[in-house]
Amino acid sequence: MSYSKIKVSNRIKVFAAVFIVAAIFLQFWRYHWSTTEIGLKGQTLNVLVAKTLYQHKKGLGGRDSIAPYDGMLFLFPFSRKEGFVMRDKKFPIDIIWFDNGRVVDIAPNLPLDSAPEEQLRRYYPRVNANVVLELPAGWATARGLKIGDVLTVRP
Repeated sequence: MSYSKIKVSNRIKVFAAVFIVAAIFLQFWRYHWSTTEIGLKGQTLNVLVAKTLYQHKKGLGGRDSIAPYDGMLFLFPFSRKEGFVMRDKKFPIDIIWFDNGRVVDIAPNLPLDSAPEEQLRRYYPRVNANVVLELPAGWATARGLKIGDVLTVRP
């Protein structure tokens, strides 16, 4: 085999190795959950942040509780009427929709749903929203949360 063929063969192997490592990294990256602090009704909450499609679908499903976090924040690139289901939830929650930092709808004390995927009840906001917050059931009622209340994200 000539020197040039060996050189090309080595380049192909290096490229393939880099491609495989990058693919593995990207697969694991979707499982990484960011956290942030937010402010709502005078409370500081430490929340998980769902940014990816995988995280949006997974949500709080399969977890025994929200702890050690206070909730989960879902970020969307633009305002829309995004529906939520209680897929694989083991505890009831409140869902709060925000648009540009203001509460636009609240679905309190949502019951568990064990229906097959295609029969899960979907919860939609009455108006478009670009951020959704899931909190333990009763949180919104206990703090008197209402339409127009402001969400702040801590630096």
